Amino acid sequence: ELPPSEFMQVADSTWLVLSVVSNGREPPGCQATGVTKIARSVIAPLAEHHVSVLMLSTYQTDFILVRERDLPVVIHTLAGEFDIYKEESGECVPVTCDDVSNGFLKPKPPASPTLHPVQSPQTRFCVLTVAPDTLPAIATMLIDVLFYSHSPPWDATTGSQDLDSITFFSFSLIEGYISIVMDAETQKRFPSDLLLTSSTGELWRMVRIGGQPLGFDECGIVAQIAEPLAAADISAYYISTFNFDHALVPEEGIAEVIQLLQQRQESSR
Repeated sequence: ELPPSEFMQVADSTWLVLSVVSNGREPPGCQATGVTKIARSVIAPLAEHHVSVLMLSTYQTDFILVRERDLPVVIHTLAGEFDIYKEESGECVPVTCDDVSNGFLKPKPPASPTLHPVQSPQTRFCVLTVAPDTLPAIATMLIDVLFYSHSPPWDATTGSQDLDSITFFSFSLIEGYISIVMDAETQKRFPSDLLLTSSTGELWRMVRIGGQPLGFDECGIVAQIAEPLAAADISAYYISTFNFDHALVPEEGIAEVIQLLQQRQESSR
């Protein structure tokens, strides 16, 4: 419904959403959140089969977006580990490999994925939700933050923002559930009684992946972050965007995360 515009860029792909639902077999006491839960079982296998994904963690759950043309490979790859359903007229219908095997081609072994540079700004972030019926009370503030607040100065010589004061604000509305990521300073502008967060009220630090826009054809970008964090049982939220990927980790664990990712970079050289 959006009018054509020279200012709007659209990726040359149609994407489908995978929602991974636990069936209760998760190990007792497992507290890992976000991308960490599904790194080994979903993200890594798709990367090995050369499937590019977009990742979207929210306050409530996590979603993986895959290109529609990759769906046969996705189902063939995940069918051994998961019961897979598709939504038809509001009903969940089982999908089997036989449903998508026609024309399935085993992908060529992918080349070693590029390990992109990782940056960690000093900004501290909050992961929040809002009750839908209270959204009108903060609508004006949301619009101001999204469209009118000043961004950090852009460095024309390096083509990048000052990472000590990166601007990042994410708002998602999925089936009535709202999820917001904002920096701790921006949070102070909102009524505290309307923003809901975890009981611990923990703050998060960001790891941004990519020194330039990543594109949509390369695979293994999410796995670059997800696999080492999953191996160390470190919780993470992961948000893919049009230009870069972003992982949010608990503030107290940022030093360990940076060390893990640097070790992975060095071992791949």
